[in-house]
Amino acid sequence: MNEQPTAKSGRGATIAGWVLGGLPCALLSFSAAMKFIQPDGMEKNMEQMGWPIKYAIALGVVELASTLIYLFPRTAMLGAILLTGYMGGAIATHARIGEPFVVQVLVGVLLWLGLFLREPRLRVLTPWRR
Repeated sequence: MNEQPTAKSGRGATIAGWVLGGLPCALLSFSAAMKFIQPDGMEKNMEQMGWPIKYAIALGVVELASTLIYLFPRTAMLGAILLTGYMGGAIATHARIGEPFVVQVLVGVLLWLGLFLREPRLRVLTPWRR
């Protein structure tokens, strides 16, 4: 049988991973909800970012779907990859208009750090010495 090396997650690391990964998921879920609700001022904000309001729902669907994929343990790595791409687009959008993008970078870092702490298979793939 093809056995792969595994690392074990301690209970504390798993809990910390869920907390660290949950914070950006809450932020992304709120952001997606705002794209669905489209409160007053949303159109102006989207236009300022260079996105017509007609794309708000589609962006919200991608954002929410990727977040949900990330939250399910079996698909969490795929979700992290999808959210990394989404956050890359957010970083590019903010950089293009000259706005800071520290929050978007931190969201991506927290997503991967949370997954790293809760997913032993990811630790096996990392090049760091233990």
